[in-house]
Amino acid sequence: MTTTPNRRTICELPDELISQIAAGEVVERPASVVRELVDNALDAGATQITLKLLAGGIRQILVEDDGCGIPVEELPLALKRHATSKIRSLQELENVSTMGFRGEALAAIASVSEMAVASRTDDAAHAHRLDARSGELTPAARGTGTSVEVRELFFSTPARRKFLKTEGTELAHCIEAVRRHALARPDVGFAIWHEGKLVEQWRAAPMAQRISDVLGEGFMQDSRPVELSIGPMRVYGYTGLPDAARARADQQYCYVNGRFVRDKLLTHGVKSAYEDVLHGSKQPSYVLFIEIAPDRVDVNVHPTKIEVRFRDSREVHQAVRKAVEAALAVSRAGLAGSQQPGGEPFSQTPPTTDPVDTRMEPALAPGSAPLSTTRQSPLPWQRPADAPAEQRWSGWPELPASTPFSAQERTPDNWAPVARQARLEDDSAARFGLAASTLQAAAAPLPVDAGFDHAQADAHEWPLGKALAQVGGIYILAENAHGLVIVDMHAAHERIVYERLKTQLANERIESQPLLIPQSFAATPEEAATAETHRETLQALGLDVDPLGPHTLALRAVPIALTQADGVELARSVLAELSQVDASDVIRRAQHELLATMACHGAVRAHRHLTLPEMNALLRDMEATERADQCNHGRPTWRQLTLKELDALFLRGR
Repeated sequence: MTTTPNRRTICELPDELISQIAAGEVVERPASVVRELVDNALDAGATQITLKLLAGGIRQILVEDDGCGIPVEELPLALKRHATSKIRSLQELENVSTMGFRGEALAAIASVSEMAVASRTDDAAHAHRLDARSGELTPAARGTGTSVEVRELFFSTPARRKFLKTEGTELAHCIEAVRRHALARPDVGFAIWHEGKLVEQWRAAPMAQRISDVLGEGFMQDSRPVELSIGPMRVYGYTGLPDAARARADQQYCYVNGRFVRDKLLTHGVKSAYEDVLHGSKQPSYVLFIEIAPDRVDVNVHPTKIEVRFRDSREVHQAVRKAVEAALAVSRAGLAGSQQPGGEPFSQTPPTTDPVDTRMEPALAPGSAPLSTTRQSPLPWQRPADAPAEQRWSGWPELPASTPFSAQERTPDNWAPVARQARLEDDSAARFGLAASTLQAAAAPLPVDAGFDHAQADAHEWPLGKALAQVGGIYILAENAHGLVIVDMHAAHERIVYERLKTQLANERIESQPLLIPQSFAATPEEAATAETHRETLQALGLDVDPLGPHTLALRAVPIALTQADGVELARSVLAELSQVDASDVIRRAQHELLATMACHGAVRAHRHLTLPEMNALLRDMEATERADQCNHGRPTWRQLTLKELDALFLRGR
């Protein structure tokens, strides 16, 4: 015999319980209270905000500001649910520009703590203090602004309090909450006190100085400025160099109209810009600000306002990716010396010329002949046989740069590996519809000018200096204005070839190859909907995906360069990325992986003897190549040892 559960009647919940339920969404820990109160202080026009904590914020949170204050007649209303001065209509909600707007925070906090608010406006004779629990309003002493005191957080909900961590952990979260505001508002001063001791203080300062104060000088020294404006959107800030990548994603700050957000779309856009310069599972560091028209972004998505939704997510994704890519394209190898102190913008602009047709010429000493010519001159193996030996890369006649020995050293035993490699390169190039000579041209270092005297050249004229010697057949030693430069010649040339191949294919349309027999595969409802919604995007990526039924898709064509790949898995990966971020880089990444393989085989091999002119030409090539600081796998291509560091090795000056 079955028993029916006792039916309970439907009734309205009391206001206090409603507020406590709402508090569960808004107030997770002391840091949540700090975030909401600092939001209100910034909306009030504060120029100085002070946070005082006891027991990591569990026993007391006091936020004081010098903003405009709350009139005494509005103080009781400020503690009511959905009472706010930020918005009045749906139109204002859709164009909200303030940090807060929901009118929930104070009521939610008051329902799970003992809270009091003291405030004074400019025209008031004195301040007034309102006790949130009793509703008692009394005179108080304080200057213009507002103080919100929160005591014994979660005292009325003991179960919630048990989930709090140690005082040290909660304090760290509170400091992080203020740090996020401090990065976005360098015009506002912040001070954090804990148990009567000053823990952090950031005075009002320019943006670069504020970032340096909050994240440390090391971040600014190892970062690049970001600046890009596209239509109604602007992306700016600082992004870390690949060499400064971290094991954890603990220095990733992204802001939309001044509001700190966590958004998969933005994170994906940044990571896609680092995809071929980061080694392993390292995480980039960045502080990025996105300014966009308020009506093009919806901030009313999450109670904590930490998530947003964009009207055109693809536009935002591409803008973020291109902004970071442009910043990373300016390699240290191509700058006049190492990065300027403080991470200030550089006078040089990212090279935008085609690295195959045009090269950036290095600065020369007065009266010196140019070290290199442009790509319009014949390639080394295209020159006449009677050309002077100095005008050709010695040891490389007739052969691509990957050949580890000269024609004179060729024997039946050592020629077989080279022949196999040549066939591999021809096959790889054919998959992209390129002639085999294209890979050879991309792998060709800059021609050497026989009229230039390398022995008399001034090492200070170029960022990577003047070549001195080769060590172990792997590294090039060079001298520049700062000291000693060590270059991994294979890694460096690999990046050069890779960037040239990418440039050659950048403006090419992705050609697709129809499949003789279409491949059908089971699809989830989300995959089927994505395939229908993004049909044109898939075709632009070289994929032809048609629905065969409500739960089946048919793959009819794949990119011609990826015919050897698993077409179904490729289609699934693209659909998954399109459904998450409304854009997909799967095809581009797969193409770049093939180009990276081609570049690796086309680059000069280790243990290949190079002459000084050849080494210098390779250094000049690095200076004119984007992202020359890392190879295709994210490993560094060169390192600088300053004279000061060399002196320290030999204990000079001690």
